[in-house]
Amino acid sequence: MKIKTKKDRRRRIRFRTRKRLVGTSELPRLAVFRSLTHTYVQAVDDSSGQTIASASSRDPSLKSKFSGKVRGGNKAGAEAVGRAIAEKLLAKDIKRVVFDRGGFLYHGRVRAIADAAKGVGLEL
Repeated sequence: MKIKTKKDRRRRIRFRTRKRLVGTSELPRLAVFRSLTHTYVQAVDDSSGQTIASASSRDPSLKSKFSGKVRGGNKAGAEAVGRAIAEKLLAKDIKRVVFDRGGFLYHGRVRAIADAAKGVGLEL
């Protein structure tokens, strides 16, 4: 795969990391995707191909909590999404996950999701 754009580079890194990261029902993979305006996170059981829980900045329940400078495309919005996914997983009695950054660098919104999830009590 020839790297011509940033998207190609991210896709190549994503495939390389996905070779090593596998989620199970006991230890799901926490997959992160960020677009320009929104942030999406889902816990995936790769052995059965099922999504255990998901959260995004587009969820109406989360969007109603956004106020002022909190949006789906910034770090404050990513922290809210991280807290939401951690609460959903802890409610399903899942305390540990494998963090899949999806080819994105571990800083900014991706790190904010991880730190917020750790703050609620999820182990990454």
